[in-house]
Amino acid sequence: MAAKKRANGEGPELVVITGLSGSGKGTVLKVLEDLGYYSVDNLPIDLIPKFAQLTKDSPNIQRAALVVDVREGGTLRRFPRIFASVRRGISTRLIFLEADDATLVRRFSETRRPHPLGGEQSVLENVKSERKQMSAIRDIADQIVDTTRFNVHELRDAIKTGFQNGQSAPRIRIYINSFGFRHGVPADSDLVFDVRFLPNPNYIPEFKPLTGRNPSVGRYIKSFPQTGEFVERISDLLVYLLPHYIREGKSYLTVSFGCTGGHHRSVFIADEIRKRLARAGYAAAATHRDLSRPV
Repeated sequence: MAAKKRANGEGPELVVITGLSGSGKGTVLKVLEDLGYYSVDNLPIDLIPKFAQLTKDSPNIQRAALVVDVREGGTLRRFPRIFASVRRGISTRLIFLEADDATLVRRFSETRRPHPLGGEQSVLENVKSERKQMSAIRDIADQIVDTTRFNVHELRDAIKTGFQNGQSAPRIRIYINSFGFRHGVPADSDLVFDVRFLPNPNYIPEFKPLTGRNPSVGRYIKSFPQTGEFVERISDLLVYLLPHYIREGKSYLTVSFGCTGGHHRSVFIADEIRKRLARAGYAAAATHRDLSRPV
């Protein structure tokens, strides 16, 4: 008997979740299950075409998700070919999750779970080996999600928001930092801008004990034409760059603004840039690393 036409008039959807062990694949699968996806973990690769056909034919399955990872062993080499054949018959998305080596090692240490590759190698060696084994699958992914900066709650929220809005993956998370160069550049910065060319409120006695969040200090910094031009140009640059970062799979971006001590100019500029990005439709959080340090 032919399958009934789906109520929403759209074809079925299959999401394949893959990536490195410890990167959050189980969390993503659980979120999709909660959103109504028929979910299967660690389905044998040779059964994927049958599962896709079931999803396509069944009137009771609108959306499905499954996890494929290094637990498949040697058969993993066949995945790119099998996936290519599957996506010719059903709307399919491949999402690849990863994180940096140090984060993955820390996660295994915290959970006290062995790495799936086991053996006599250290966890770090297994992580590096797995990264090599998964490289061919990473190359064909529709979306690459770096979960290094996500805790489990942030990852869950990001995936839930993305799929509820019909997006293929979570939108980029933006972290805006202010800092003082005398205390060093934040190591996790993706982009760094030096705002020491702006007049320094620290040299005005009444402003010295205040910060860039004080309205009087803000009015002083804004009174110079180069301030407005800088904020305008950097905001335009970021709004231009962000869609490209998203398309390349970047899941977070850290932008840091530095002045001498991290109390006045960088604080004001970071807050202004965050407001501009919010008006452009991007969610950004501003932190001020060195406000508690001596001026």
